[in-house]
Amino acid sequence: MNETFNLIEEITRLDGSIYFELGNIMHNGRAEYAAEHGYIQRVRILKMNIARSASVEALEQYINTHYNLLPLEYDGWEEWVRTPEMEKAMQQILLENKLG
Repeated sequence: MNETFNLIEEITRLDGSIYFELGNIMHNGRAEYAAEHGYIQRVRILKMNIARSASVEALEQYINTHYNLLPLEYDGWEEWVRTPEMEKAMQQILLENKLG
């Protein structure tokens, strides 16, 4: 099942470093669960209802192709590792949404 992403999250890893990720309400729920159980420090939504741009669609397709939909109560946290091209797409998404 493919996920559609419509928000941008800021995720704080256990080491205190921060990264940005596309998400949706289900993904945010998994991140909140992971934070409550000590797999990440925290998650916060930076922007909801982001525009569907070519960059969003490209990163969404990449994530749906390379990662599986996990259950809400997943024991752990899977950080979606991006290629350099997909990292550029994420940076473009942040700029498009005035977050970068």
